[in-house]
Order: sequence, then structure tokens, then C-alpha cells
Amino acid sequence: MTAHPATTPATAAACRIARIGILTGGGDAPGLNAVIRSVVLAAGRLGWECHGIRDGFNGLLAPETCAGEPVRRLSEEDVHAIGHLGGTILGSTNRGSPLRYPTSQPDGSLRETDRTQEVVQRCRERGLDALVVVGGDGSMGIAEALHRKGLKVVGVPKTIDNDLAHTFSTFGFDSAVGFATECIDRLHTTAYSQHRVMVVEVMGRYAGWIALHAGIAGGAHAILVPEIPYRVEAVADAVRRRAAAGHHHAVVVVAEGAAPAAGARRVKSAAEVGRAERLGGIGAEIEAALAEATGKECRTVVLGHLLRGGSPSAFDRVCASRFGAAAVRALAGGHAGVMVALGWNTIELVPLSDVAGRTKQVPVDGDTVATARELGICLGD
Repeated sequence: MTAHPATTPATAAACRIARIGILTGGGDAPGLNAVIRSVVLAAGRLGWECHGIRDGFNGLLAPETCAGEPVRRLSEEDVHAIGHLGGTILGSTNRGSPLRYPTSQPDGSLRETDRTQEVVQRCRERGLDALVVVGGDGSMGIAEALHRKGLKVVGVPKTIDNDLAHTFSTFGFDSAVGFATECIDRLHTTAYSQHRVMVVEVMGRYAGWIALHAGIAGGAHAILVPEIPYRVEAVADAVRRRAAAGHHHAVVVVAEGAAPAAGARRVKSAAEVGRAERLGGIGAEIEAALAEATGKECRTVVLGHLLRGGSPSAFDRVCASRFGAAAVRALAGGHAGVMVALGWNTIELVPLSDVAGRTKQVPVDGDTVATARELGICLGD
């Protein structure tokens, strides 16, 4: 495990730990239970107690809303045989960020308030010496704020979107790409049989990692990602060229955050108090535009939350287990205010301040995009 220069271990006295907390925030992803299991087992070997916090930070800030015990000690038996399961035994939520917590006002309206200091206080009241926060970019931003307020925090990168900076991969991504690829494989057969254009919309928010990797793996004929503004006519030309060559079907993979060269990305619901905007609908828009431009029969399949579900792949199970063990190892070594990250052949520690608020997008001049172009895949530009 490589330590970043900014993560110099604290003094021995400051590193004494007897009890830690762990929570899973944001959207669910395959591999969350493998992380929980890893943290509990690794902490147990050091003689530490590990307490699970339910439903993200709600277990601390809104315990009355939790379906189960808001905070409870996790034993080895509690995490027995959960590594292969999807979801999270602790529950999760992408609402109620402590940085922007929706608070009712006297007039009935909602206002975002910063409740991070309350999180720190609740952790101290429960005797938690440190906190392992498992989540995406939003969770890492919260973790950084908690660290600045004096709480020992280590972040674990989780998102199917693979859009967290300074880590080669996040767990959940490989599982999502694998399932998306299987779906694209199946759609090829129906597209071929019916001479149709199949448009497959996948998650990814403002980054095109899932679309690009699943599209290449699944043999898509066009892939539209947020990093490359598209022109419908370019995609239509690709479909027409295939038809002229005797191939009367096509598969187009589009990331939910893709946007036209002259226009804006599709937003399903605007940002509201305590919640970010939701993307979606681009698949149907592309379907209609291609049908009009080519005269071909088109259909849309939105994979959506199917990409979040199911058991994690072997890669994600190992990655999640490495992250969980590394988070405990980092705390034992006196590190805090860091995120564990996957390097080429090691786990690295990256300051949370280098991760919070940053998005890792697909490099348009990178090898994977170059590979797609060399395979003759249309990228819409």
C-alpha cells in the first residue's frame, strides 16, 4: 500500500483505535457487502469493534427513518457468506447528504443545511474512533468535510460509473459492464432477426465508461458518451452505410449523460433540495431521431438500475475485499483523510481533498477511444 506524501501517519497516541464505524452511501453497487465483510474481518483481527451505520448517514442523523437498528455492532457471524451478495446489508441512500441536508422551515419549505458537525458529535457519542465511508464522489466530499472537522475518516471508492478520480477502477464497474455486455449480446440477435436498430441506454452520469467498455465488448456499431458531443446525422450515416453493405441491423449504445453537439443532455428531473438532478431519456430521443433520419424501425432498451443489481463479478469481489482490508490497514497505520485507491499493482492512499468534487471522465485521446475508432465504431462526431 503506497502512502501519498500528504498522508503522513499521526503519532502513536493519536492512532489508538478500539471501535470504528462503517457506512455505505449513495447508489448501491455490486461489491458493497464484500467491502463490509472485509472491514469487519480485518478490524476483528486487530481487536477492534466494527459498528455498521444504516442507510448512509441516516443512521446517525435520522435514526427514526431506518428500517432496522440505526447503529449496531457487526460480528464475524453477521458478515458470514455475504461477499457474493449484491446490495448492502447496511442499506444506502442518495438523499440526505450531511453537507446539504434538507431541513424543514417554519413556512413549510425545505432548506439545505450543513450537519457534518452533528455527524462528528454522534460518532463521538457512540465511541467511534474512526469512520470508513464507502461511496462515490458525493460520499467522498462528505468524508473530506468530516475529516476537516476532526474525525478520522478513510474513504472507499464505490460506483458503477467508474468516475472517481485517482483510482484505476471502482468496484461495481466491472459487474455493471459485464451485465450490460450480456444484454447487448442478446439484443444483437433480435436486432438481426427483425432488421432493427436497437438503442441501449446505460447509466454513467456525466462519464461514459460503462457505455464505452460495454459497447466495445458487445460489438456495438455506435457508442455515444458525454465526453464526445454527438451529431445524429453521423450515427444515421453509420446505420445507412451498414445497410448499403447488406447489414440491416445496428446496435447503438448511449450513455445517459450523452449530449448533442448543439443542445443539452436529457434531464429526467431537475435538482431539488437534498438531491442532485436525474438524467435519462436520451435513448428514446436517439431512437426517434434515427427512425426519422433512416426510415428504419428502431427500439430502445433502458438498462437503468439493472446495472446496479445482482452479484458482484469475481474482479469486484476481490477489489472490494482489497479496499476494505486496506481501509483498516490505513487506520492502523495512523492514516486518515484519505481514500484507498486501486493502482496498477497496489493499493494507494489518496488525500480526500484530491478526490472530492472531481470527476474522472473518459479521455477522448486515450487508447480505448482510439480502439473504438479503429474497430470502425461510430462515436457520433
